[in-house]
Amino acid sequence: MGGAPVTIKYLIKAEIEINGIVDKPDVIGAIFGQTEGLLGEDLDLRELQKSGRIGRIQVDLIEKGDKSHGEIIIPSGLDRAETALIAASLEVIEKVGPCDARVRIKTVEDVREEKRRKILERAKELLKKMSRETIPDSRKLADEVLSAVREQEIIKYGSEELPAGPEVDTADTVIIVEGRADVINLIKNGFKNVVGIGGTSIPKTIVDLSRRKHTIAFVDGDRGGELILRELLKVAEIDEVAIAPPGKEVEELTNKEVVKCLQNRVPVAEYLHKDSLQPVKQQKTSIEEKTFIPQNIITQIKKLENTLEAILYDADWNMMQKIAVSELPETIQKTSGIHALVFDGIITQRLLDLAEDKSIKLIIGAKLGNILRKPLNIQILTFTDLKEEDNK
Repeated sequence: MGGAPVTIKYLIKAEIEINGIVDKPDVIGAIFGQTEGLLGEDLDLRELQKSGRIGRIQVDLIEKGDKSHGEIIIPSGLDRAETALIAASLEVIEKVGPCDARVRIKTVEDVREEKRRKILERAKELLKKMSRETIPDSRKLADEVLSAVREQEIIKYGSEELPAGPEVDTADTVIIVEGRADVINLIKNGFKNVVGIGGTSIPKTIVDLSRRKHTIAFVDGDRGGELILRELLKVAEIDEVAIAPPGKEVEELTNKEVVKCLQNRVPVAEYLHKDSLQPVKQQKTSIEEKTFIPQNIITQIKKLENTLEAILYDADWNMMQKIAVSELPETIQKTSGIHALVFDGIITQRLLDLAEDKSIKLIIGAKLGNILRKPLNIQILTFTDLKEEDNK
């Protein structure tokens, strides 16, 4: 019987026994006739075959004496439940023509399972073939990619032309590493917001960059890396620290190691505490060794204690202004030619940064706050230092 093409999901296989000699069309007629109306119009075999949800019914018969027996096969594109109903309905067949008959379902096979098995086996074969054929090409491709990274993505950054990734200017966070090889490795592993110091001295570009952006210092896991980090912390505003595994260099880390190191980064304060690298403290060499302060100025400074006032001096120790400590930040920004700043307050990192921008050479305050980065060109003293000098 003709019909639409069937997408086969299941094969219903049944055995039939007939007490008499019959032909295949007799069996097919019995199947259609005796199941008609049993399961409603939606599961009527004739309609299902017309719509392509049931395939062509196949009957194979063998005559033995005065009896016939054989197999019925029905392809089904229905779902499992509907297929099971169709299969069960075959077992109600009791007659084929005038002869008694009995039908029993042997199996309902999931054709797709066999297809899936064949697909899996074929996929394994193809994968082995691909692996054999593409390994040399993939290595070559990796080399080409690395070469392209080195040639195209490394840029020269700042006046010192430091090696850097293409996103160092646009990213909010910048990773600072030691050299060009470190930059290449980080770019290769997907981190393009990276810049290299390019040597043991810290370039001004790095210092300026650290003031504008959130910075992560990523150094080698050896003594050299520790020394680089110490230099960085002296002059740059580093926010977080990442360190390669002990004995390893950043340039040789795998992708997994790079990611893990950056995930395990710690704030600078935590790193300093952990490694006993305390924030910068004032040095205890004598005041005369550092700079000359006239005696009358020292007397003026002592009178500032507990006044919450500040005095600005020029290079000749002439008083430029005397103001309230609360006005210091704004006044420093607006005033040029300041040589020394003396005030009854705490010396903070922010104040040091402002002073460095205005080229102030000497700061004397009541106390020293938590300073992580001491500008190399500024001398820092406290009122206590002056008192200790008097007692010598």
